Amino acid sequence: MTEDEVRQRAATVCDALVAGDVGRIIEMLSDELRRSPGEAVALLPLPARLANVASIETAGGGVSFVVVLEVSSDAEQIELQTRWKDRAGEPRIVEISHRSRRAIEAEAEAAAAAAAAAEGEAEAPEG
Repeated sequence: MTEDEVRQRAATVCDALVAGDVGRIIEMLSDELRRSPGEAVALLPLPARLANVASIETAGGGVSFVVVLEVSSDAEQIELQTRWKDRAGEPRIVEISHRSRRAIEAEAEAAAAAAAAAEGEAEAPEG
């Protein structure tokens, strides 16, 4: 399972979210999640207006990938965190959750602090 394969499958999930194609999303789930897909489907903002792959990172020593999807509906904008693993030779979603607002806010604060620090370094007089 490569990052490109996971990225393509995640993009397919995004397309399915916008199309409202729950069946195609369920096809991407692991067998474990497919046994009771209601929980996973309940997390999805359907119908979505926009959906895209925000980030993809390796996890578990390269055994899995964590993909964050940015999804907007008429009512909300959320980030879905999905974990993908190789199942029968294909990337499958083995875990799906909403990212906590606290995590999102903490990342934004850290990025702002880093930008401010970089700006401060750029303005500091050289001695």
